[in-house]
Amino acid sequence: MALIRLAALAAAGAIGYRYFNKLRGREHAAFAAGQGDDSNFAQVRSSGPSAMADKPKRKWTEVDEESDQSFPASDPPANY
Repeated sequence: MALIRLAALAAAGAIGYRYFNKLRGREHAAFAAGQGDDSNFAQVRSSGPSAMADKPKRKWTEVDEESDQSFPASDPPANY
């Protein structure tokens, strides 16, 4: 009887894992809601705090904005 319960629990866990894994695959970690769709081939988010999934913990400065706009380039902003 315990073996049947364990098998049922394992099956429920596997189904739950697949379900939540499928839901998590639709989200994009760095993108704000509605920005990470399939038409964004390169998967690069727009610049600025409004395009971030998480709000910045400190005040967003001009240097922050320019650094974010220059990503993924390797050179820093001109007024840095």
